Amino acid sequence: MIIALDSSTPICGLFVHDGADWHEYSWEAGRTLANTLHKHLEDTLARHEKNLHDISGIIVFKGPGSFTGLRIGLTVMNTLAASVPCPIVGQTEEDWRTLGLQRLQNDENDQVVLPLYGSDPIITQPKK
Repeated sequence: MIIALDSSTPICGLFVHDGADWHEYSWEAGRTLANTLHKHLEDTLARHEKNLHDISGIIVFKGPGSFTGLRIGLTVMNTLAASVPCPIVGQTEEDWRTLGLQRLQNDENDQVVLPLYGSDPIITQPKK
């Protein structure tokens, strides 16, 4: 089973490829992504009667997009890929899942996917 994640916007997308088709699940993560991503991942795998160790590859949308969303999503997926272990690839194009699937089928592995934010992050200065 291959999973794919797009955490670049407040609407987070988790996708499962069962060998034949993509199944899409999404939720409004907003500012709760760090608290909800693990639960959504476990629930989604359970719908397919699978667990984390059934994951054979991970595809992530690496940007551009939300600084915090990409950072959280990629951290979780990079950690998962290292712990299962399984290959992980990152893509940026509109058809990122298709291209990522092709890369996994060609035995490619980025090992660690870094985010592409599209611009410098806007970081507010401390008031004190």
